[in-house]
Amino acid sequence: DKEIGENVTSAVKKVAEDARVAVRLVRRDSNEEVKKALKDKLVSEDEAKKGEADIQKLTDDCIKKIDAIADEKEKSILTI
Repeated sequence: DKEIGENVTSAVKKVAEDARVAVRLVRRDSNEEVKKALKDKLVSEDEAKKGEADIQKLTDDCIKKIDAIADEKEKSILTI
């Protein structure tokens, strides 16, 4: 039934968005740890910048994976 497929697709989108939000929260917490380490002089300015760049790259990669999985799921639901 098309309506059921649309409801399930909507649920997939919600789960994907929740996952993206969770990843962003981890990014925020990680960046705060890097800033704290910099403030406490545990890392240099360059190390902090590299850490933040690495965190952003991981965030981007995770979000791309989430989007790809969600798109694949939606397509498979709508073709049933």
